[in-house]
Amino acid sequence: MKRAADGARIRRRCSGTAAVEFALVFPLLFLVLYGIVTYSVLFVAEQNLTLAAEEGARAALNYQSAASIAAALAARGSNACTVAGQASGWLGAYAQCASQVQNCSYDNAMSCMRITLTYDYANHPLVPTLPLLSLALPQTLSSAATVQIDPENVL
Repeated sequence: MKRAADGARIRRRCSGTAAVEFALVFPLLFLVLYGIVTYSVLFVAEQNLTLAAEEGARAALNYQSAASIAAALAARGSNACTVAGQASGWLGAYAQCASQVQNCSYDNAMSCMRITLTYDYANHPLVPTLPLLSLALPQTLSSAATVQIDPENVL
């Protein structure tokens, strides 16, 4: 009889320990899960920007009628940014596109067009940020693609 009473007394003393342990461990588990979800969404968004920039660079290869080489390259850059904006899908509303033409570093006779997509993550977060975790998140997401254009085939 005495053993049964001792067992009941021990059970009464330990009755809230599971709730206390859960309350201590849950915030840590939540932060780990939140970090996994947040960085997964960031990687998906970065991949989306990369694919959109590549599509824009491919679109820069399409012929554009113009009176001069500079005007044709500007038209190709504009077309590239339009296609990149469309290809960026769910990020397209806040993604900024820029095209830049310069001589290729490996061959000055060729022109290289660089299409850059930038997403302002600080002002338009994809996942709501927790107070201190915003320090570990990037301010912007950016991706670029470069395409070589032969000036003889521009016009």
